[in-house]
Amino acid sequence: MTEPQQEWTETIESNHSLFDLKLAEVWRYKDLVYMFVKRDFISGFKQTILGPIWFFINPIFTTIVYLIVFGSIAGLSTDGAPKILFYLAGVTLWNYFSSCLTGTSNVFIGNAAIFGKVYFPRLVMPLTIVISNLMRFGVQMILFIAAFLYYYFRGEVHPNIWILATPFLIILMAAFALGMGMIFSSLTTKYRDVQMLLGFGVSLFMYVTPVIYPISALPAKLKIIAFYNPLSGIFECFKYGWLGVGEFSSSMLIISSVIIFALLAIGTVTFNKVEKGFMDSV
Repeated sequence: MTEPQQEWTETIESNHSLFDLKLAEVWRYKDLVYMFVKRDFISGFKQTILGPIWFFINPIFTTIVYLIVFGSIAGLSTDGAPKILFYLAGVTLWNYFSSCLTGTSNVFIGNAAIFGKVYFPRLVMPLTIVISNLMRFGVQMILFIAAFLYYYFRGEVHPNIWILATPFLIILMAAFALGMGMIFSSLTTKYRDVQMLLGFGVSLFMYVTPVIYPISALPAKLKIIAFYNPLSGIFECFKYGWLGVGEFSSSMLIISSVIIFALLAIGTVTFNKVEKGFMDSV
């Protein structure tokens, strides 16, 4: 009597196609994503006194510093918007983007021990970082909305229909940070210098992004460069929708979207290629 042939429920192999992203498999591991997000949230404040209140302290103190340095001393324009609200808008968006980018760029190095012991879709880790930081962003958005309502009822800000684009802008920021983060993470498996360069580069990138100034304050030549910065369309649209100020145009947002989703595709494919054999070089 012949034994029934066994059928494998899971097959783990490294020679899959470069464009086989296994997104369906990532979805099957959604419980693992939830577990990692919960772990990050709890471990981040487990031994702190103030806990999640740090979510508010960071943007408040950063906004105060920007108000003093760039608003009072440097005298940078805010296009007539209240300075506190203008800087708080920029800080809130930038904190989310920079946290996602720096966190995602360290995926392979920071999780080598886990990756070497158990199998799960590697895309789970960068997605976890984006979602974890989204929770922090949500808390900081509450602070921004509270400040916005204060100035709105004073008649100092004039929001418009573009305020409804906020969820799409958040998706664009997450996609940009995810794409760039996966590219840098793939590079750091062989070139550790890239990780050090990234921290410095992120700080510089903030100053070529309209975080502390509006694009209208730039000279004509620099406006052209800023126009092709993927974050410019996001930041200008956000400030235009909520505060009613800025030189926003729909073409700027379209260009940002095209560049961001192209980089996300490149980053995902690169990540998929490197994760097959990164343990040999980490």
